[in-house]
Amino acid sequence: MTSSSSKWYTGVTRYQWLVLIVASLGWVFDAFEGQLFNLTRGAMLSELLGVGPGDPEAKKWGDIFLGIFLAGGTFGGLLFGSLGDKYGRKPVMVATILFYSIFSGLTYFATELWHVGVLRFLVAMGVGGEWAVAAALVAEIFPKHARTHAGGIFHATGVLGTWLATLTSIGVENEWRLAYLIGILPALLTLWVRSSVKEPEKWEEARSSGKRMGSYADLFGDARWRMRALLGMALAAVGLGTFWGVCVATQDLTRELLEKLNYESGDAEKKAKFAYGIIQVAGAGLGQLSFGPLCARMGRKRTFALMHVLSFLMVLVVCYLPQSYGQMLFMLPLFGFVTLSIHSGYAIYFPELFPNHLRSTGSSFCFNAGRLLAAPMLILSGYVKTKADLPDAVAMMGGLFLVGLVVLAFLPETKDQELPE
Repeated sequence: MTSSSSKWYTGVTRYQWLVLIVASLGWVFDAFEGQLFNLTRGAMLSELLGVGPGDPEAKKWGDIFLGIFLAGGTFGGLLFGSLGDKYGRKPVMVATILFYSIFSGLTYFATELWHVGVLRFLVAMGVGGEWAVAAALVAEIFPKHARTHAGGIFHATGVLGTWLATLTSIGVENEWRLAYLIGILPALLTLWVRSSVKEPEKWEEARSSGKRMGSYADLFGDARWRMRALLGMALAAVGLGTFWGVCVATQDLTRELLEKLNYESGDAEKKAKFAYGIIQVAGAGLGQLSFGPLCARMGRKRTFALMHVLSFLMVLVVCYLPQSYGQMLFMLPLFGFVTLSIHSGYAIYFPELFPNHLRSTGSSFCFNAGRLLAAPMLILSGYVKTKADLPDAVAMMGGLFLVGLVVLAFLPETKDQELPE
C-alpha cells in the first residue's frame, strides 16, 4: 500500500520501469511505421504511377491504401490480441514487431501498386497487434496506484514515433525507399524483448486456472464483457475517426490559410507539415502525458468527458479564429493537447475493462474494431470536404467528439479498482 501523499512512482521496481521502456519503444516504432506512409506517399505514388505531385490519381490511391491499412490493423489486432492471451505477451510482442518492421523494410523493393497494398496490409497487422499486447503488459506489470501514469506514458511515447517519421521523411526528401529501409531497424528491438521481459503473474495465473485464454466466444458470450467490448469499440471509433477526419486535417487548414496569405505553394506545404508534424504533435504528447495524472485524480470517465468537450470547442477555434501563421502555431499545440490526449486514455482504460484471460483480446477488439468502425467516418469526411469549405467540413466532423459523451454514459468507472480477475 502507498499513502495518498506518496508519489505515483513510489514502490515501482526497476523491472517495471524496464517493461515500460521496452513496451514504449515498441509503440514508438509502431507509430513510426504507421505515419511513414502518410508522409512519403506523395513521392512514392508519383513515382509508381508516373504522375506529377498532387495528381488526383495519386490522391485516390493514397486513400485506398489508407483503407487497406485500417483493414490490416483491424485484422492483425483481432488476431494478435487473441494470441497474446493464448500464448503470452512476450512471444506475440516479438511477432508483431517483426511483422511491422520486416514488411516495412520490404517496401523498399516495391515497384507495383499491388506490392504497396499487400505490404501496407501486413505492416498494419503488426501495428494493430502490438498496441494491445503492450498495453495489457504495462497494465498487468504496474501496481494499481501507478497504472494510470504508466499507461499514459506508454501511449504518449507514440509522439516520438510521429516525430521520427516526420524527420525521416524530411531527411530523405523524394528518396522514399530509404525511409522504408530505415523502417526495418525496429526488428532489433525483439532481441531486447526476448531477453528482458517475463510473462506477467496475472497472465500465468489465468493460464493455470483452466479458463479459455483469448476466446472471442467468452468475450461475447458474457453480457458484461460483451457490453464493455462494444462500447469500448464505439469510444475508440470516435477518437480514431476524429483523428483521420479532423486532427490530420489541420495540415490542410494551415496550408490553405498560408495560400490565402499569398505564401508560395512549396513554402506553404513545408510550413504546414511542420505545424502539424512537429508543433501540433508536441501538444499532443503533453496531452497524452497529462491524461494519466488527470485520470488518477478525476476518474477515467470524467477525464474522457472533459477532453471530448474541450476537443469540440478547440476544433471550432482552429477552424475559424487563426488569421496568421503565428496564430495557427499558437493554437495547434492546444488543439493537439485536448484532441489527442484521449488516445492515451485507451491504453489506460481498455485493459481495466476485461479479466486476465481476455485482457489483450478485449483491449485489442476495442481499439482495432474501432479502426474499422472509423472507416465510414473517413468516407463521410471525404464526402463532406467535397461539399463544403474546408473549415466548415472539419468543424462538422468535430461534432463526433460529442458522440463520445453518449458512449461514456454507459461505460463503468474503473478508478481505484483492481483489474478484473
